[in-house]
Amino acid sequence: MKIVIPGGSGQVGTLLARAMTTAGHEVVILSRTPRSAPWRVVVWDAETAGPWTCEFEGADAIVHLTGRSVNCRYNTANRREIMDSRVHSTRLVGRIISQSKCPPRVWLQMSTATIYAHRFDVPNDESTGILGGNEPNAPDTWRFSIDVARAWEQAAHEILTPQTRKVLLRSAMVMSPDRGGVFDTLRCLTRYGLGGKIGDGRQYMSWIHERDFVRAIDWLIEHSDLTGPINLASPNPLTQVDFMRSLRTACGARIGLPATRWMLEIGTFLMRSESELILKSRRVIPGRLLQSGFQFDFPDWPAAAIELCHRAHAAEGAGSC
Repeated sequence: MKIVIPGGSGQVGTLLARAMTTAGHEVVILSRTPRSAPWRVVVWDAETAGPWTCEFEGADAIVHLTGRSVNCRYNTANRREIMDSRVHSTRLVGRIISQSKCPPRVWLQMSTATIYAHRFDVPNDESTGILGGNEPNAPDTWRFSIDVARAWEQAAHEILTPQTRKVLLRSAMVMSPDRGGVFDTLRCLTRYGLGGKIGDGRQYMSWIHERDFVRAIDWLIEHSDLTGPINLASPNPLTQVDFMRSLRTACGARIGLPATRWMLEIGTFLMRSESELILKSRRVIPGRLLQSGFQFDFPDWPAAAIELCHRAHAAEGAGSC
């Protein structure tokens, strides 16, 4: 298959390109920055049509991942970049697909599990899940994240692609041992004794192992009956306190210092990030994937954490993170 990944130069795009290339597929990354890689990298600016559009002709799948990182302070300038980078690039990708003479078979459009409401009672699946934005007393930064998720998906819905199946990837955190990713950050904090309870620890953490993420993408490409929103998350989300306890066990960390909410607010301010990324409860399950017959290699976090820690340790050798 030929798989084109606009905005695929980040961690998620790299692990997907690596796995798909290893499996023998032709992978093309669309990136603002040309670089050497085991796959083809074609330059685009994510804003205007150009020579890169020919890559869409006859492609089997477009996996669109473009979006400015949300790991920042939500000031006015950053909010504009976060929103515009997603909405504008999605409209561009959709327009090129709709204008293709031989359009791709499927358009997998990245979204986010953050679109669901902050809740503790029951998990959110695609059919019964509650979309966020109306939670009482929700901070402004939480509402902004929901606004971004809704606008991102709406941008994809606006484009008519009658010959190209459209799937919205409501993805949880993708756990990979690669340096600089979310697992790498959490593992380092844990090994330094900082992997304890945050706030009251009741907030749910949804996640997916990188192997299951790649397998799910492949599954969605092959299963032509799957369209619309698809949750990419382990079937077993768990509370933050249980999540970190399992990670401490996998890392061999004896202690995990807790952090109160006010401590977290100060810490994320100093780190130029937002507490919403940690405090919002994301309890998401992959209803449609499971119904379609998909089976997870890593459905439970304790086993996934051990496997990821072993690989991370093997990659770095003896030493610190």
